[in-house]
Amino acid sequence: MATMDDQERSKAPTFVYVLTFFSAIGGFLFGYDTGVIAGAMLLLKYEFELSSLWQSLLVSITIAFAALFALVGGFFTDYLGRKPVISVAGFFFTAGAIVLGLATNRSMLLAGRTILGAGIGLASMAVPMYIAESAPAHLRGRLVTVNNLFITGGQVVAAVIDGLFSDVTNGWRFMLGLAAIPSFIQFVGFFFMPESPRWLITHGKEDQAAEVLHKLEVDAELENIRQNHIETECVRQSVANQSSVIRQMLKSSALRRALLIGCGLQMFQQLAGINTVMYYGATIIKMAGIKDNSNAIWLNAAIASVNFTFTILGVYLVEKIGRRPLSISSMAGVVLSLILLAIGFRLSAKHSPSATYHEVNGTVCSEYATCSVCVASRFCGYCFVESANEAVQGSCLPTTPEHFQMSTEGRCHQQDVSGGLFWAYDFCPTSYSWLPILGLVSYLLFFAPGMGPMPWTINSEIYPHWTRSTGQACATATNWIFNLVVSMSFLALTEAIGIEDTFWLLSAVAACGLVFIVKFVPETKGRSLEEIEGLFVMPLPAASTFQPIEGGVEYSRLNES
Repeated sequence: MATMDDQERSKAPTFVYVLTFFSAIGGFLFGYDTGVIAGAMLLLKYEFELSSLWQSLLVSITIAFAALFALVGGFFTDYLGRKPVISVAGFFFTAGAIVLGLATNRSMLLAGRTILGAGIGLASMAVPMYIAESAPAHLRGRLVTVNNLFITGGQVVAAVIDGLFSDVTNGWRFMLGLAAIPSFIQFVGFFFMPESPRWLITHGKEDQAAEVLHKLEVDAELENIRQNHIETECVRQSVANQSSVIRQMLKSSALRRALLIGCGLQMFQQLAGINTVMYYGATIIKMAGIKDNSNAIWLNAAIASVNFTFTILGVYLVEKIGRRPLSISSMAGVVLSLILLAIGFRLSAKHSPSATYHEVNGTVCSEYATCSVCVASRFCGYCFVESANEAVQGSCLPTTPEHFQMSTEGRCHQQDVSGGLFWAYDFCPTSYSWLPILGLVSYLLFFAPGMGPMPWTINSEIYPHWTRSTGQACATATNWIFNLVVSMSFLALTEAIGIEDTFWLLSAVAACGLVFIVKFVPETKGRSLEEIEGLFVMPLPAASTFQPIEGGVEYSRLNES
């Protein structure tokens, strides 16, 4: 028979879902604006003759500014509140989309992607914290994970929009500009959303906080939040004249542990390679042997839908089995999937079609014997005839990175080859293309329910209120910094060591991440934000195996050295 507590937990006010929806539009835009570039890039590089450097720059400038604004966002969320920061993020999303949709040159593309980076940085830092501080404890994990569901939903919508406009004249303008619609909806909608009740109490606005908690139907939490504020304010006052919040966090062993886990999770999320898949998904599919841009974009949309579908599974499981088991099983599957990708590209290279049809001699390209070796060079491409779904009469011809759409000599010295003739600059035709695609699907199947949302969910929970903005800002900036490192280095790595060894390297790093999670990450399911603080007073390995206590846990103030 259900207890009264169970009955209370089974009910959830409509308002908390409205609040989560408008907040999570920031997650949707985060996903859309990071995902749309994967398909748009295939068109932009032809429209603006973008080199590999410019392609990496357009992706990476967004990430760099996301990291910067995630850091400064910690200051603004503390002093201005969570709500104004999310509203400003909505403004940046709208402005960036308009600039990109109207872009006439590379500089405008760069400016638009820079503005989007500011919006993404603020939203990725503030939205999970805002939802976590507003949600009832028994729904918190699920509602914060909904933000990640919106992120993956945004990536799916972006991939579908990419597919719909891939064959339309100036289709990239629609791909990049349509994001202004949901961002404007969020910007307007947030005028009617309340501030975080925990932020209101810490800034002496207890009556307003009580009104918000009443709307959320968690009036009983007011006294707990008030008492926690009194205790943490004592800590804040004791350290206020000593040094900055971040220095105090580093001085406290318990807070160091929380920061280590929060930043470590975000670091390994990125080093496991998720955004190589999201930013360069269509490019990876082409590398697997899919020659048509439109087909590559639609396959990327199908793969992105796997990410969205299995994030829904994460929303269900996060309060069922907990954060820790989800993270461990997810990262283990990611390691195996990266190995599958490496094997798939190895088999594709091993069975690469030959380049024995010598039509141009005396060049470096004419010395390459197979397609895979040929396209590994930025200055060569593969020209072939397709017969019975096989590449025949293949030759390696010279080209330039600036005009890679055709060879400088030979049969493919024209932009639109015909008569059964095909030009391959960034892929090789192969019967093994299904294997890397299977690896991509497997990767997202495992990543989506666990390592996608759990770093954000756990980071929104593990810091005391007086350090929450700083801790969340540091962890979010860590995410974006390593996102930048991976996205900037991915294409360069594939050119330097090959696509196969790139995925072997990512699998090794992901395995290190799995060890980190098993050894250090604790379970936070079912605890209030105030209770979770006590987990980090004990040593990290002990905290990682600590089990929930029925009826709650006692917790300690984190003001020890």
